[in-house]
Amino acid sequence: MTDGAGAAGGGRRGGLAGAAATAIDRARIGGAYEVIGPHLRVTPTVAVRGEDFGLPGVSLTLKLEQLQYAGSFKTRGAFANLLLREVPAAGVVAASGGNHGAAVAYAAMRLGVPAKIFVPEVSSLAKISRIRGYGAELAVVGERYADALAAAEAWAARTGALPVHAFDQVETLLGQGTLGLELERQAPDLDTILVAVGGGGLIGGIAAWYAGGARLVGVEPEAAPTLTAALGAGRPVDAPAGGIAADSLAPRRVGELMFPLAAAWVERVALVGDDAIRRAQETLWDSLRIVAEPGGAAAFAALQSGAWRPAPGERVGVVVSGGNTTAVDFGGATRPAAPPARGA
Repeated sequence: MTDGAGAAGGGRRGGLAGAAATAIDRARIGGAYEVIGPHLRVTPTVAVRGEDFGLPGVSLTLKLEQLQYAGSFKTRGAFANLLLREVPAAGVVAASGGNHGAAVAYAAMRLGVPAKIFVPEVSSLAKISRIRGYGAELAVVGERYADALAAAEAWAARTGALPVHAFDQVETLLGQGTLGLELERQAPDLDTILVAVGGGGLIGGIAAWYAGGARLVGVEPEAAPTLTAALGAGRPVDAPAGGIAADSLAPRRVGELMFPLAAAWVERVALVGDDAIRRAQETLWDSLRIVAEPGGAAAFAALQSGAWRPAPGERVGVVVSGGNTTAVDFGGATRPAAPPARGA
């Protein structure tokens, strides 16, 4: 296997340490799944031929997490927080680029919990519409995720609401790790899994589940290289936070809890440009009728662009992590997402 010019090495550096080592592992992820599983969709996988995408001899398995309730993998972490932690009468509060907020709003609606969601101005209308449709109180604050996070922390201090962090919380990582559990059951022979990285909750949870059982490759926008910067510095550090996927993959830095997991088990990080992400969105729609938001298409973009190149015969899993976008609007109508029927 070779890697494109935009790749940075990770690869089992430093070992596992601290809270991430002791609190986030296969046993606890499995335990979390027993609790949250009844509230989730088991999202499907689809096997496609690498030849169809210029990758002869490569077997591709796409994990279609954009079909999860609320439109992204974030719903896993949201339910884990609300079901594994004690929720006060004041309810929950979350900061989000959009997907995490929609997930927390959805989980809160299903469980009858009050929710306040702070999002930055960069959040897409599709994600804002979902949050409102699920009945949460919404506030648009500042330009970037860090602004919304500061506002959410202030709200939690003032009201006593339970803060539900998008990626730097044990329960969030446990919830996201259940995607790895499902994927291993659905496609047990994968050699490599490509996962988009923002704050790192998803790849951290998947790393904890596989723990070296499959090669993990992170994929980041060139304009928001959070894990690349962290691996280079040996710790989470601030990175640029821009680009086409800024509402889902640009939190400024990765989480403290996920970093030991990534340092131990993420072999490479590939960087992709905005044009590559947009082309990946178009290809997923044109070829497979998969609607993916920019962040959701980033992992596939690494394959299509050549930022990461699999070896002949390699069996590659690709996580399509979210589909909250207005790119397909079926005539231009924009409506809030209707709350699903109970038991759906």
